[in-house]
Amino acid sequence: MSLKNVNENAEVDERLAALITNANAIRAIASAVEGTIGPKGLDTMLVDKFGSVVITNAGVTILDLMEVSHPAAKMLINVAKAQHQEIGDGTTTATLLAGSLIGCGVEQVMKGVPVARVIEGLRFAAKIALTVFRDQARQVSDVHDPILKQVALIAGREHEDIADLVVEAAALIGREKLQDKSFKLADTICSTVGAENKVFLGVIVNKERINRQMPKKIENAKILVLDDALEPEEVEDEALGTESGFAKFLELRQEFEQNLRKMVEIGVRVILVDRGVDDFAEEFLTDAGILTVQRVSHKELRRAAEHTGARTLKRTGLRKEPAELIHYLGTARRVYEDEKLGQVLIASGGGKPMATIQVGAATEEVVGERQRIAKDAAASVQVAIQGGVLPGGGAIELAALREVEKNRPQLRGMAAYGMDCVAEALKKPFTQIVANAGFNPLEKLGDVLAAQAETGKFSLAVNCETGQVADMLSLGVIDPALVKIHAFKAASEVAEAILRIDTIIKMKAEKEEEGKGFPESFRE
Repeated sequence: MSLKNVNENAEVDERLAALITNANAIRAIASAVEGTIGPKGLDTMLVDKFGSVVITNAGVTILDLMEVSHPAAKMLINVAKAQHQEIGDGTTTATLLAGSLIGCGVEQVMKGVPVARVIEGLRFAAKIALTVFRDQARQVSDVHDPILKQVALIAGREHEDIADLVVEAAALIGREKLQDKSFKLADTICSTVGAENKVFLGVIVNKERINRQMPKKIENAKILVLDDALEPEEVEDEALGTESGFAKFLELRQEFEQNLRKMVEIGVRVILVDRGVDDFAEEFLTDAGILTVQRVSHKELRRAAEHTGARTLKRTGLRKEPAELIHYLGTARRVYEDEKLGQVLIASGGGKPMATIQVGAATEEVVGERQRIAKDAAASVQVAIQGGVLPGGGAIELAALREVEKNRPQLRGMAAYGMDCVAEALKKPFTQIVANAGFNPLEKLGDVLAAQAETGKFSLAVNCETGQVADMLSLGVIDPALVKIHAFKAASEVAEAILRIDTIIKMKAEKEEEGKGFPESFRE
């Protein structure tokens, strides 16, 4: 790649070199995850400079941890991360689709097709594919539908124990809560070395009580949730050197002690604190028999408040009268500490029903991967309930491919070549799954397309165990529709953005010296 200097602080790629450079970077990212897709996909080992190892099959984890410097590659990784944040699964599919769209688009441009025509065809074909995905989605109306187990199995890489946990938790939480966009079933998953796999009816806080003298178990607990530190308000060091400042310090300490007594008065038995707890408060609460947990993560604090029905308070809120403070308390039938795992469990809260999925394993590396698998399975089950399901194994993409090819005559001129890019991308998930399973992708692609055309079934693909054409719905190879839809939309958007980049300019370094922005002759 040659570079043209336009001044001492900027560099510009020559025409088409930018497109080729970007396409190569995208291909490199796609190739890093393509070997993980499908039931026969393999794992990737990531190693940092200190020798720490992460072994994973999750595309988003690979993309998140791999070292990347190219701006186009970072764009693709950001799109994959957005897919994971929005849907919770499908990052590998989105990456493969984007890589194929961009690779084919660059080939068309190199042959002389204008970028504008490629994008026109890409947009037209993308709408057709997305229509197929939406029209063929089967809605899931019941959280007890057996199809959810299959969704969890596929997303959970056939870990049946994890799939059972996720489905059980989804049934306990209920359809209404799972359809709430602000609630994430994946957030209910925690992992601990040495823990047993279980679904816990309540909330797990991954912290211990402050000290062993506090009660280990509380029945019928009134719970205070403090989104702050349990400490007196501070007086500045300079003010402490004055008589009035020291008097203020004593006043605040006295007020703080009164607030602690107020907690005992209204019957608080458990306190969850976002930050630290003052030494005096720790001693006071220990003597009062109040189980206190400090430095609870914001996410766990929020879930505990929601489950117990508590309203979170700042420390200034403790000044309220006892009759008013009572309305801020939550309740739980049982709060206890698991000393072996170093966790506090809050069961049967008086607020919204909650279920926590706990997965365990023998080592830190394995338990981390099992947590990632469980989160993928949980996210897939939730979006399946929200948007329905589609056959997996690349079957629905091939059905969309046939529809795109059927509509190709509607676009005349060079825009049709943009449709060809979408057609190639729609083949990619199927061919990569088949290749990872050890079969000839071209041969199997022809077999499946012929079988779909002959039978009219959009759910036909290849059984990765036998290599035979099979109905994915009958085999239980099922994916959430929203995973497919969002992955394809994300891939189309990033492909269009990359293809539209005609020039890369290196921005000038920011000058920090005095006289910035003035000609050299004006500076002393």
